[in-house]
Amino acid sequence: MRFITLLLLVAPALAQALSSPDGQLQVAVSVNDRQQLVYAVQRAGQPVLLSSRLGLMLEQGDYANGLKLASTSPVKVHRERYTLAAGKRTQIDYVANEQSFAVANATGQHMVLTVRASNDGVALRYSVPGTGRKSFKDELTSFAFAPQARAWLQPMSVAKTGWKRTNPSYEEHYLADIPVGTAAPSHAGWVFPALFRTGTNWVALTESAMDGSFHASRLAADSTGGTYRIGLPEASEVNTNGHLLATVDGPLTTPWRVLAIGPLKTVMESTIGTDLATPAVAFDKAKLQPGHASWSWAILKDEGTVYDVQKRFIDHAADMGWNYTLVDADWDRKIGDAKMKELASYAKAKNVGLLAWYNSSGAWNDTEYSPKDALLTKEARAREFARVKAIGIKGLKVDFFGGDGASVQAYYVDLLKEAAAAGLLLNFHGATLPRGWSRTYPNLMTVEAVKGFEFATFTQDDQDKVARHAAMLPFTRNLFDPMDFTPMVFHDIPNIRRATRNGFELAESVLFLSGIQHYAETPEGMATVPAYVKAFLRELPRHWDDVRFIDGEPGKFVVLARRAGKQWFVAGLNADDTPREIKLDLAWLGARQGQLITDGAGEREFSEGRLAAPATTITLAPRGGFVARFR
Repeated sequence: MRFITLLLLVAPALAQALSSPDGQLQVAVSVNDRQQLVYAVQRAGQPVLLSSRLGLMLEQGDYANGLKLASTSPVKVHRERYTLAAGKRTQIDYVANEQSFAVANATGQHMVLTVRASNDGVALRYSVPGTGRKSFKDELTSFAFAPQARAWLQPMSVAKTGWKRTNPSYEEHYLADIPVGTAAPSHAGWVFPALFRTGTNWVALTESAMDGSFHASRLAADSTGGTYRIGLPEASEVNTNGHLLATVDGPLTTPWRVLAIGPLKTVMESTIGTDLATPAVAFDKAKLQPGHASWSWAILKDEGTVYDVQKRFIDHAADMGWNYTLVDADWDRKIGDAKMKELASYAKAKNVGLLAWYNSSGAWNDTEYSPKDALLTKEARAREFARVKAIGIKGLKVDFFGGDGASVQAYYVDLLKEAAAAGLLLNFHGATLPRGWSRTYPNLMTVEAVKGFEFATFTQDDQDKVARHAAMLPFTRNLFDPMDFTPMVFHDIPNIRRATRNGFELAESVLFLSGIQHYAETPEGMATVPAYVKAFLRELPRHWDDVRFIDGEPGKFVVLARRAGKQWFVAGLNADDTPREIKLDLAWLGARQGQLITDGAGEREFSEGRLAAPATTITLAPRGGFVARFR
């Protein structure tokens, strides 16, 4: 309480404090002596964010300077219960205390700041009421950390760089455990989620409730003194003739700026990224089928997108008990509608659904893969959705988007809404972070937005970095949103020397969350593993009901437990080049014993054993891992 009392003594008429339901988190909002709206956050008496700016700049008004506090609402309890088809929990109860602060600028224009504090974090958003056009200009929201804080951040790629001008696609390596204030590698800044440690608390920053009217944000490149600020997309991140920043007629409401806060266990188990998302649109529950997929392109590349190979991968999915096969780019040219219909019928007879690739792009990049230019208008999408449904396709993988501008965000949302109405599942690649969309649009099974497995097949350098990269992802990219990393290879990668052991690869099947997990391994590679590994993968649940963080450090190692029904699956991986001993607290499992699969003597070998609760110690091989199943 000393933190709150001090603020009240300094500015008794202006300082406001909102607490989380458990009283651990406090958010203090005030107008400072420079007439700027600011906030600060503490947890359990320890500072998390120092005094940080708030505010908006619109073309029609300055809501960041010359402000005075006009009114403060009473605190109210906000409650929601919702379900996720593609998340770390199936049933989620969100409870937060909410308070609104109305400010007026020098010309009498009003803006409302709404703040929520839950036991696992803080969220805030702005609303500017009134009729007439409102055109976004800039945002002052900042996050000021103590100088001793550390950061785990992924650089945002510069727009229109990379292969065929397809950046940004959130496909860079992370900079791990860097001092706050470290300069971004380019003017493009840093992506969400952004992870920080300050004192004993961790903070994960993201945004949520993207309805298609707003651009997507990031952290700006300049973080001098450890103060990070909301950054904007680059001018070229638009669809053809599209707009960059939010422009609305009538009231303007921003997305939520979201901060998961607490010990690492609290942050890792948090669902705050989807808690703040808009409730779900209607979607046929009979068609809402998460699961696993075979996918030829990961290893076989373009040459595999032919009828006979795809038929073999349907057989592969059926043999493994997986419910989908993904047919990748150029299927319309190399296979054609008639033969795709044959494949869909063949797959259906084996209880496998067919998924098909599409190119989202118009002129905003130089990609040539097809089908292309088929989804650019509402009329075109209606024709194409009818076409694929007639073929028997269950969902689309849509690739190569144009960035984070408002027109691109609107394109995403149009695709999501119209595909939901058509009963089609979606998977976005070459794409933005989904920012809670998997709650709002249950048909969104997964999104890439990660330097995924495919990069580790392109160059030896990316393969050599994949272990540390994979050990970062549960703490960052995959923290709130489903991620299509396309994991798991046990055999050879053409022209690449694999850097990870088989136990590491198998652990990814549990650690990585994706509504549809597209596995990279081929039928030939799967044939090399023991029967007990195949049995484990055949019986792996298609969605998860709960999660527990057991141990880990971003970029070094991670151990998680996931529940499906009455079964618990525990998995861990070690990114180091030396063995790692890990003590596992499994007290919630009582005295149960589970099946253990981990690395054998060689890098391509497995071993099987037993893992006993309530506590045990396991030693992971260098770049190795394990899975355990408690029935």
